[in-house]
Amino acid sequence: MSDRVAIIGIGWSGFRAVTPEYSYKELMYEAARRAYFDAGVDPRKDIESYVTVAEDFHEGTSIFDEYTPDQLGAVLKPMHTITGDGLHGLATAFMLVKTGQFSLVAVEGHSKASNLLTHDDVTAYAQDPVLNRPLRLNSHFIGGMEMNRYLFDSRSTQEQCAQVVVKNRWNALYNPSAPFGAELTVNDVLSGPPLSWPLGVRETAEHSDGAIVMVLASEEKANALSENPIWIIGAGWNNDSPGLENRDWSSAKYTKNAARMAYRQAGIHHPYRTVDFAEVSDLYAYKELQSLEELGLFQSGEAGLVTEEGLTHRDGDFPVNVSGGSLGMGNLLDANGLARALEVILQLRGEAGSRQLDGVSVGLAHSWRGVPTASGAVMILSN
Repeated sequence: MSDRVAIIGIGWSGFRAVTPEYSYKELMYEAARRAYFDAGVDPRKDIESYVTVAEDFHEGTSIFDEYTPDQLGAVLKPMHTITGDGLHGLATAFMLVKTGQFSLVAVEGHSKASNLLTHDDVTAYAQDPVLNRPLRLNSHFIGGMEMNRYLFDSRSTQEQCAQVVVKNRWNALYNPSAPFGAELTVNDVLSGPPLSWPLGVRETAEHSDGAIVMVLASEEKANALSENPIWIIGAGWNNDSPGLENRDWSSAKYTKNAARMAYRQAGIHHPYRTVDFAEVSDLYAYKELQSLEELGLFQSGEAGLVTEEGLTHRDGDFPVNVSGGSLGMGNLLDANGLARALEVILQLRGEAGSRQLDGVSVGLAHSWRGVPTASGAVMILSN
């Protein structure tokens, strides 16, 4: 059994609202080529197993791992799909290495959302087929209901949620991989078109195309191949009820439970004192506030206040979503979790360019798979 597991190679491509010049296979190939070069490996000889994260309904094809080996260099190698978020795939690759049976594993996630002409209809198909789907409601209504409940329970405000948008879209201006950077005011956000009250369109991440590939290695391989490995010191995941009628609407327990699992592995008892910065789900602006509280970084109702005070800003005491988050980088479908982990890795390697944070050594990546799911994952990374 491998003692420690590190991420030794990263590659990405796309991150634009539309990519008509690329197929999803070309996006994946470009990201994979960069990740293997970064890791110093030849996939045909060195990588022993592969994981991809994909939803067949998004892809339009079933058994999707049959469509990925060619562009990843995985022909005649073990390859399987995780129907979940990117951090679930990263956790799966982590466990494959931990077994000791594999020393090098690659994980891939991508989005070709611009190919989906009826994304909302596809997402609505994930609703309960007996109780919810016959109502023919756009799945954003779930986000609106949960936001309303979160604001009531936490006493947070719509203005604080709008401040998340202002912060993350501003951060995105410093990230070349974030196509939705903008200089906005709270009033700009609140005066935008409504989506599902109290949720507005400008508080919702727009879709983006892109691909991310990461190479994971055992401790022996990492020390031999990499001068700057990023160690996975904790991983956790959890699911709440898929049904709207019997899930807990007052809190995101899946995030809380996933965080507890990751903290336990990492030996973290006081996350705010130990973790230097975080990349968390902001597919909806309120989810950033809710997630920070469920992660145990702030008490209920505190996340909005500290965001207003600037504590979670890029130059604050606890930076959150310096990458711009999904509001700045775009909703990458099942690759969102890998995008959050990608920024953590770049920061820990000191390769984040003009948005680089000073003196960071431990980062947290969090993901939520999006409506209508209650599924989350947390990854703790260290340099």
